[in-house]
Amino acid sequence: MDQLHYKEMEENLNQLLQEPIIQGKKLYLFGHCNATEELANLLLEKGFSVKAILDNNTEKYKKEYKGIKICSPQTVLAEPPGQALVCIVARAYAAMAEQLKKMGFTGLVRKLVDYNSYAEYSLSPDTIARKRQRVERGILLLRQLEQSYPGSFKILCPFSALGDIYFVMSYLPYFMQKRNIRNCVIGVIGMPCSQVVRLFGSYQVEVLSQKDMDETIQAALYTEDENVFIPHQDRPYVVNLSRVLYLKPIPLETIYCCGVFGLPLSTKPFSPARLCEYGGETYIEPGKSVIFSPYAKSVTAIKQEVWMQIVADYQKDGYTCYTNTAGNELPLPGTIPISPSISEVQSVVERAGTFIGIRSGLCDVIREASCQKIALYPDYYYCDTKWKAIDMYRLESWENIVVEEGFQWKKN
Repeated sequence: MDQLHYKEMEENLNQLLQEPIIQGKKLYLFGHCNATEELANLLLEKGFSVKAILDNNTEKYKKEYKGIKICSPQTVLAEPPGQALVCIVARAYAAMAEQLKKMGFTGLVRKLVDYNSYAEYSLSPDTIARKRQRVERGILLLRQLEQSYPGSFKILCPFSALGDIYFVMSYLPYFMQKRNIRNCVIGVIGMPCSQVVRLFGSYQVEVLSQKDMDETIQAALYTEDENVFIPHQDRPYVVNLSRVLYLKPIPLETIYCCGVFGLPLSTKPFSPARLCEYGGETYIEPGKSVIFSPYAKSVTAIKQEVWMQIVADYQKDGYTCYTNTAGNELPLPGTIPISPSISEVQSVVERAGTFIGIRSGLCDVIREASCQKIALYPDYYYCDTKWKAIDMYRLESWENIVVEEGFQWKKN
């Protein structure tokens, strides 16, 4: 969960907890995902107990998160009428709320994060007026983009995800050639994503906030702008490719290559062409160092004790251990913080000799690095499918390890 959505969740939760109507209610969360775990952490820190995490994936029902059982949505119906509160921070809020209603749940349902602010299922005059204003703002933003980059085709990437941007850039040249597009501007959210774009060449890049991105995309769709393309696999108002995952597992890169861009499976992805050598002050002992990357915005965290097992094992063998950090992230205990730029990361891990990270977009950025590369996969399911994270994100030429409950590190 990115910082803006986390802050929104925290503010909305604080407001909710002040409302008298929730007093004495049994708390349930709906949709097991990273954001839901973050919400559970907040509630536990504030001294609240969570009765259960509701989820439609039957494969999760034997699991727990910090002692909170993952159960069928029907579980909440065992509560007396009006005695339960269901909080939702998953992206599929509308579908989840509708499911609870059809099941006969009459208690409170609260959305604490507004991911899809374009979607509001109401025909009230107030809602219509606000959505009209939203479209007008989006049209203005779209016009400003056109004025800043005259004659450029617009590629709008709807989410801040390094791996998704990497896939977009890996296949974008083929798409442009097929559409006979000579110039384009790529809209992204956040500077790290813009840095990934620039790894692939001298592209024009516009950095937008999530709010501005959503409104610009909505305006492009509303006006049916043929000079805009939204490369994403499950943005609900663009494409619905992700539904195929209910039938069989398809790696995310394949979905981008074949589904988003319509290219043959055999298409060879482009590689980053603008990598830089690390220029930081932190010395890295060549071949005898390990770069750890334990953080990811939208992935279930791996327990600290697992990381400490791995750190201790490498330190025992004489390795110097570093943690790749950004912003206010703390290094793993006993390791040295290091903060290379996106363009420098590959040179850092190649100099160190070993990289061990949670499977995140950063792994895509360095997927071709010449060193030992180990990706750790939290034991979770991709969205509400029956496929594990490793089925969707497995990396070729890497050591791919699933971190299950009771995991014990063993160096190969």
